[in-house]
Amino acid sequence: MTIMLEEETDKQKEFDFEYRSLIENVVKTALESEGFPDQVQISVTLTDEEHIKEINKNFRNIDSPTDVLSFPMLEFDGDGYGYEHVDFNSVDYDIDTDELLMGDIVLCIHRVFSQAEEYGHSTQREFAFLLVHSMLHLSGYDHIDENDTLVMEDRQRQIMNTLGISRS
Repeated sequence: MTIMLEEETDKQKEFDFEYRSLIENVVKTALESEGFPDQVQISVTLTDEEHIKEINKNFRNIDSPTDVLSFPMLEFDGDGYGYEHVDFNSVDYDIDTDELLMGDIVLCIHRVFSQAEEYGHSTQREFAFLLVHSMLHLSGYDHIDENDTLVMEDRQRQIMNTLGISRS
């Protein structure tokens, strides 16, 4: 597993936890929960509100900042979520590492802090939750309709419980 971490902000607040190891742990746990092998490559970018607003506008035509964006590179067969439903006719691999290119995550660190405060839990919990949420998008989940939302929320809870990260 390769996680390509980019930090595109000079305004970064200091986390009170080791975020690099948390990223690795969350990604690994989410991959295992969805049946993915560890031969994947994921890009994680930590950025500020201005940059994520620009990305959101360019890719989703929404002119406002958001907490996290997910850009899956995999297509799924429509019958479910996770590794067993990947359409392997459309898969790309890194030619140097032979790792499956799973996708990109863009996380707004300012939102991690503000949402943690708003929801009354730790920044570590918010950071992990947003990564779990994004990993599920990379794994084929979405929340377009009510049923999909319920399924995705259940998976988020299960993965957060596996990680042992509570709302406190």
